[in-house]
Amino acid sequence: MKKNDKVRSDKQKQIMTKKKNISRLGGSGLSLDAFANAKSKNNLYNPAIIKKQREFYKNAKNVNKFKKLVKQQNQQNDPSLAQRLKENVNETEENKDKSERRKRKNSALSLEELYKKQHEEKEKERMEKEAVLRVKKEDREQAEAQRKAMREKMLKKTRKGQPVMKYRIEHLLETIQGSTKSSCQ
Repeated sequence: MKKNDKVRSDKQKQIMTKKKNISRLGGSGLSLDAFANAKSKNNLYNPAIIKKQREFYKNAKNVNKFKKLVKQQNQQNDPSLAQRLKENVNETEENKDKSERRKRKNSALSLEELYKKQHEEKEKERMEKEAVLRVKKEDREQAEAQRKAMREKMLKKTRKGQPVMKYRIEHLLETIQGSTKSSCQ
């Protein structure tokens, strides 16, 4: 009997610890179906759809305004006024279209001018950079030629293999004179 009681108490302890772990972790979690459905939803930002919706609501608003005006005019029993309002609405829409076309043309011209200006500025900058690089390259080549000539003089040897002291002494004299000139100024 004691063995059976011991086995039952162990099973009960295991079940209790399992329940505690589940509650500690925040429940049993999502089912596989719920997880798959949550992942498959497509909530992407689409500016084209937003633009169409905005246009649709704008048109609906204009239609409602028009209907209200027609209703008011029908109450006054003046059909000529309703026709005038219809014409006004049509004219304003045409004017909007024309103004949009003008804006587009003007913007196209201004964009072209802006592009030309930017292109010219970039071209000037490129030419300036090329000039600076050319000057630097010439200076580098000149300095390299001087170093090469100096190296040849310094490495010259006599017939017996001794270094020619004439060029070494000249180099020392130049460096001393350069240092005295810089210290005096």
